[in-house]
Amino acid sequence: MNLVITVVGQDQVGIVARVSSILADHKGNIIDLSQRVMTGGLFTMIMQISLLDRERFAALEKALGELEGELNLKIMVQREDVFRFMHRV
Repeated sequence: MNLVITVVGQDQVGIVARVSSILADHKGNIIDLSQRVMTGGLFTMIMQISLLDRERFAALEKALGELEGELNLKIMVQREDVFRFMHRV
């Protein structure tokens, strides 16, 4: 199952490392990653990942939700097919 994860918030040390670590813990493989720090220190990241075990989706979503609160970020996790449907032109 492919997922799209978006992360937005104030830039701080370790965001990419923490998100990547959670993905690895849940058997997620990063397919593509784009991140940027914008003017004013706004951090943005979008990742396309392959989740090798569909059964881990809920646990992954929960772990990223906990990180969201811990680092004061906005983290969205969507199945890629849903993301593409919602953002079609």
